[in-house]
Amino acid sequence: MVQLQGKVAVVTAGANGIGEGAALALAGMGADIVLGDIDADNGARVAAAIEAIGRRAAFRPADMMQADQARALVDFAAAEFGRIDILVNNAGGVRPRAFLDQNEGNWQRVTDLNFTSMLAATQSAARVMANGGAIVNVASTEALRAAPGFSVYAACKAAMVEFTKTMALELAPRAIRVNCIAPDLIDTPGLRPHMPTDPARIAARDRHVPLGRMATIHEAGSVIAFLASPAASWVTGATIPVDGGITAAGGWHRSETGNWQLAS
Repeated sequence: MVQLQGKVAVVTAGANGIGEGAALALAGMGADIVLGDIDADNGARVAAAIEAIGRRAAFRPADMMQADQARALVDFAAAEFGRIDILVNNAGGVRPRAFLDQNEGNWQRVTDLNFTSMLAATQSAARVMANGGAIVNVASTEALRAAPGFSVYAACKAAMVEFTKTMALELAPRAIRVNCIAPDLIDTPGLRPHMPTDPARIAARDRHVPLGRMATIHEAGSVIAFLASPAASWVTGATIPVDGGITAAGGWHRSETGNWQLAS
């Protein structure tokens, strides 16, 4: 069903990965899309794919760690498309590193990319959403569990979950809903090089996923589009794991014989 006809969505880090999946899903539901990213080539590619399905699209280079560029992205979207109805805060990323091996520069960059990056965009977009709207934040399952090697990243994503709840309350009088997804094992360009290629290791990994496989960017994007759509009109302040059941499993996984067992 086309439920977002006439709506305008801003997707940060929309040039690939979950951002690309979100942009395509929102466009498939009828929205026009403004993409912000530091990757101009892939940003243009995604914009062209959106236009190919009959929706308007624009790409603007934006480093979301820079508050002035985040605000400029929102201003550009409002000026070019006349309104903003949806904001997807998707910028983020990290590589594992033990906390004792980090320094101030490491943790400041992780914090700027994974938490601070969404603040200016959220504030600016909420001020533009005069007729209500929806904000969807992209956190991680690391926000919901212990994450050795991901200490600052996990803390930032947990902060995003709490920020989502508070914004849901503060922005409710403006008819703006704020929700969050917590994805894990999504087949993105950033994660793919770190995944096993040996069939036996792939099978061992997938046994830790109740649904038995990694997800596509489109599966993650469809959940974002749902939360941004009228189908989720009574949902705000929620964080939805998009992880094939990993969070629910809590350490349970399938053995090679198919039986459930706790990790040893």
